[in-house]
Amino acid sequence: QVQLVESGGGLVQAGGSLRLSCTASGTFFRINTMGWYRQTPGNEREFVARTNGVGIRNYADSVRGRFTVSLHHADNTVYLEMNNLEAEDTGVYYCSANIYYFATGSTDYWGQGTQVTVSS
Repeated sequence: QVQLVESGGGLVQAGGSLRLSCTASGTFFRINTMGWYRQTPGNEREFVARTNGVGIRNYADSVRGRFTVSLHHADNTVYLEMNNLEAEDTGVYYCSANIYYFATGSTDYWGQGTQVTVSS
């Protein structure tokens, strides 16, 4: 089993910055990818950003150029640096991880979510 523990959410004014972090703990062979999704009331969870930690990074169009995702394999932690925040970025941000187990293959995990509120 893997646990994902997030931190870094909060309240910020439009144009400001926040950094989210998420650490994976447990016993596993390898992290394939880690990333972030977000959800607002009444809407489905949407993709924000994802990386494999060795050069591949994917972003939603709405955050490209403002957000940066990075993965530190040494401590199994993914970060989301969010700059020039907009009111539309408000939501609960969920950490996600795709973990590879040598015996059984890959499994997806989710964090508990952290609230980000951007005031306009």
